[in-house]
Amino acid sequence: MAESEKSSQVDVGSQSREPSGEQVRRWADTKVFLGTDFSEDRLKFAAQIGADGVSGAPEPGPGDDGFYSVETLKKHRELVESHGLQWAAVRMAPLEWTYRWMLGLPGADGQIENFGKNIRNMAEAGLDFIIFNMHALRIYRTSDQAPERAGAKATSFDISLATGNPLMEHPNSAFDIDWVPEDQREPKTDEQMWSNLKTFLEGVTPVAEESGVRLGLHPDDPPVPEISGIARIMRSPEAFRKYLELVPSDNTGVVFCQGCFTEMGCDIPAEIRHFGGRGKIFSVDFRNIAGKLEKFQETFPETGNADMVAAMKAYHDSGFDGWMTPDHAIHLDGDTSWGHRYWAYAVGHIRGLDQALKGTSKS
Repeated sequence: MAESEKSSQVDVGSQSREPSGEQVRRWADTKVFLGTDFSEDRLKFAAQIGADGVSGAPEPGPGDDGFYSVETLKKHRELVESHGLQWAAVRMAPLEWTYRWMLGLPGADGQIENFGKNIRNMAEAGLDFIIFNMHALRIYRTSDQAPERAGAKATSFDISLATGNPLMEHPNSAFDIDWVPEDQREPKTDEQMWSNLKTFLEGVTPVAEESGVRLGLHPDDPPVPEISGIARIMRSPEAFRKYLELVPSDNTGVVFCQGCFTEMGCDIPAEIRHFGGRGKIFSVDFRNIAGKLEKFQETFPETGNADMVAAMKAYHDSGFDGWMTPDHAIHLDGDTSWGHRYWAYAVGHIRGLDQALKGTSKS
């Protein structure tokens, strides 16, 4: 474990207190969202299968220069709402708008300032939640052909296939090495990445508080120590405890990606109760994996390492009342590339568990 992670295990005040009775609210309504590209097909489908909302990052329009304009955000919010859905979360802005602050490169201050403008515009457009992460090199998986039951296909990760790459490069990454001048290409350590995250939070948290917008941090996926010379710091529950103390605020919280936390090898229900009981889980990726961090694959929710019934009960017990998404589709025969068939199954799985544990299908 890196030294920076060890240091984060000390007592962190309010983060270490047990939730009080007033903080725990049982049987809160569970709201389900799906990721979207804002197409008519996907929005209509999400509404038909009973999703409550969607998340997404719109394609930037002509007036979107480093941040989304109010016009772009309002247009997409109104489109979503025309299908009876809510725009639950803005997914982090295009990587070209954020990689400088993530990596501590020249121009980082300008990108942080633009992120603040994005937050203000979200508030003006009636949006209150944005999801961000710290993996500038967006390497998620090394294959999409892992076998699941009855011939279904899943994505998988094998660390041996993501090792020994050129600095800041990997064929599966959305990162363009040409964005970085040669004299600025260098490895990034844990300490540097933590410093970059703190600088970012110091710049945007006051804006979020003033605007009433919440910031949810997603784990590094996969949560391995580094890829292509770039440290991946959001790789343990201790790292998230540390993050919440960098710039403490009611407006910063955790995107509890259950798949990532399962990859970390932690006690899932215990971590849900820890963060959820403190009101720090802003949204949930309700998915599962099989294997271990160095070599794992996505699974159907009920066939992976995590006990999804125990997890759902922990969300209920902690009073979680945010948004939940199945995330990461398993590819079924005859399905679309997006995964219409799988999403219908996965949303039904979430609803079924939620209602069974509540003992009712009513709100």
